[in-house]
Order: sequence, then C-alpha cells, then structure tokens
Amino acid sequence: MQRFVTLDTPLAGLRTVRRTRLGDTRGHLCRLFCAEELETAGWDKPVVQINQTHTAARGTVRGMHFQRPPHAEKKLVMCLRGTVWDVAVDVRAGSPTFLHWHAVELSGDNDQAFLIPEGFAHGFQALTDDVEMLYLHSAAYAREAEGGLNPLDPRLALPWPLPPGEMSERDRAHPLLTPDFQGVPL
Repeated sequence: MQRFVTLDTPLAGLRTVRRTRLGDTRGHLCRLFCAEELETAGWDKPVVQINQTHTAARGTVRGMHFQRPPHAEKKLVMCLRGTVWDVAVDVRAGSPTFLHWHAVELSGDNDQAFLIPEGFAHGFQALTDDVEMLYLHSAAYAREAEGGLNPLDPRLALPWPLPPGEMSERDRAHPLLTPDFQGVPL
C-alpha cells in the first residue's frame, strides 16, 4: 500500500505530500516519514534533525528562513495541530523560477506535508490559534549558514491570508531584497 501521494508544484523540486491514514473504529495510524517511499519524491538524505514549534496566536508569521551551502537543507514540514498557510520561495541562483513562491494550507486534519528542497526559503502564517508544526531536516542548523528574506518584502508580494500579526524581531529585521541579490548557489 502506498502511504504517500506526492504532487508536484509549479516550482521544480517543491512537492506536496499527502499521507494516507489507516483507520477503523479505534482511531487511525498515519505514517509521517518513510525514507524509502519519499526517495522518489526527492528526499535522498538522512533525517539529521527534527524540530517542533508551537505558535500561540492566529496571524503570527514565522520565516522566511533558509540555510546556505554547505549546510543547505531539505525540509519535510507538517502541521500537527491547527492550520497554517505554508509558503516556500525559490532562492536558487540561476533558477528559472527564482523568487517565485508556492503556498499550501497545512493542518492537523488534512494529512498534507510540504517537501521543501535545498535552495528554498520557508515560512508560514498561523490561520488558527495554538498551532503545532513538525519539521524534519536533512542538515543540522548552522547559525553561520542562516539566511532569510523579509516576509513583508514587496518584491516577494506574499499575499498573507490574514493581516500579519506577531513576528520575531529577527524576521522583521531581514533587509528587503535588492537587485544585487542573485540567490543561493547550490
């Protein structure tokens, strides 16, 4: 039985993953990760780090984060509780979709995940209070490799579904993109 259905997005390598629930009157089981099954979707590295976040308030924006080589990472992102508008922006140098974005709604109920390849900035907006997210990473966090885009940058024109609420000072302080930003070489 296929536990994952992967769907391509308009941005090469960026995929939505739908998990298959197996259930009966007792409840259900849903596989969150299987390296063998997800390899065909582009996950070809070990899971090196797993992080969980809690976001208290609806409207909160987190992101847009990425890691530069040699610490560039793939992420498999899922929402365990609540609902988010999850977005990835292509920051790959030379990509035909450079600075294009794609978003999906992830929730604790829709069994979807976002498979984000190296060279993408990632963030989300909480559409409900009390959101829990789970992130699987192919590389450990390295502060010296951290990069970010300003979530409110007019050049990105991200159409946040709600007026942006809480945001970290670090995310708010990311400079706006300038014409000399050529992206992340991979």
